[in-house]
Amino acid sequence: MRRSAPALLFLSALTLFSCLPFRPAVSPLPPTVESIEGFATFRMAREGGTVKSKLSFLFRLPGQGRIEVLDPLGRTASILFLDDDVAYLVLPGRRAYWKSGCEEVMSKLLGFALGLEDLIHILTGRGDRLSGWTLEKDSQGRVVRGRREDLQFEVRQFFERSPLPRLLVLSRAEDKGSLRVLRMNFNQPLKAKAFHHFFLDEGGYRPTDWNEVERWLRETAER
Repeated sequence: MRRSAPALLFLSALTLFSCLPFRPAVSPLPPTVESIEGFATFRMAREGGTVKSKLSFLFRLPGQGRIEVLDPLGRTASILFLDDDVAYLVLPGRRAYWKSGCEEVMSKLLGFALGLEDLIHILTGRGDRLSGWTLEKDSQGRVVRGRREDLQFEVRQFFERSPLPRLLVLSRAEDKGSLRVLRMNFNQPLKAKAFHHFFLDEGGYRPTDWNEVERWLRETAER
């Protein structure tokens, strides 16, 4: 897979200043997690540049996810639907979407091929459930580092008196990303169509490929 600047362009084009809670908040981790929702910031360092974005996320276990990138007014600029191993990147402004594998989309946009299941295990403080990773734990038994081939993660901060990560750092070669969780809640009531992406065909959205998505992101970044 060719590594280029699209992820950087994607994030720099959508640098955000929407109103989100100032102080981090997290609900207690229940014995059984059925869903996760929250807000986070993502900072990406690549090719000598650093950019930052804000996003909301919603996951329903075991294999569904919805990540929205917010514009400066807190509105949805793009939506990423994750459905098991399939992902749909929706660009409302172009009435278009790109369908591909989950890890490929995550790698193209964020620079790190992190699957949905692995991300959920890390966010819920259950890193010991990760498969195929070499893990390190702290004195409290919490997973603080993991490595899989050239991809690494490190939990730099936890929420107070909690195994839940507040600051997660991802790295691969010279690329580094950090996800700072601002708010996270579990098992909240979900809207019936929260993960409904069938509107794409019904609403006149057209399928496209990564080349067109990359070109659109580049044009957006240069405006």
